[in-house]
Amino acid sequence: MSFTHRLARIDDLPAIVAIYNSTVASREVTADTTPISVESRLAWFAEHNPALRPLWVVEGAGQHVIGWLSYSNFYGRPAYSGTAELSIYIDEAVRGKGLGRYLLTEAIAFAPSIAVHTLLGFIFGHNRASLALFDKFGFSRWAEMPRVATLDGIERDLIIVGKRVA
Repeated sequence: MSFTHRLARIDDLPAIVAIYNSTVASREVTADTTPISVESRLAWFAEHNPALRPLWVVEGAGQHVIGWLSYSNFYGRPAYSGTAELSIYIDEAVRGKGLGRYLLTEAIAFAPSIAVHTLLGFIFGHNRASLALFDKFGFSRWAEMPRVATLDGIERDLIIVGKRVA
């Protein structure tokens, strides 16, 4: 499959939220334990300034959103402005078809143009697919936070992976 991405528009938000919500039940991708609403993500959407912290969507056939990637601020202090957290979410129907690789390739290449020199991923320790994806792109494990999340009574580790890109 070949992919292209574009900046997200507000009318993409329902699809972005639907893809996010599709990951909640797996307990592998997000620390949210119940689905979120579009309304609850309006402020989050507005924080994604295209010039500094873009939010991208990928459209599939019929121009429906099949995945998204966001750059987010790390730690919210000015000295960390060159560091961004990446989040990648993919529609269940197209997982395992190269969309994650595409988005990560594009994100790494694009980061210097928004003055980002360091990319981070926050990934549950039991999310082997995401850890393997970031590993393939040269991200290293920079921190392991043991048992910081509890999902359905099971304590889970959070792994922070990082890579200098500029």
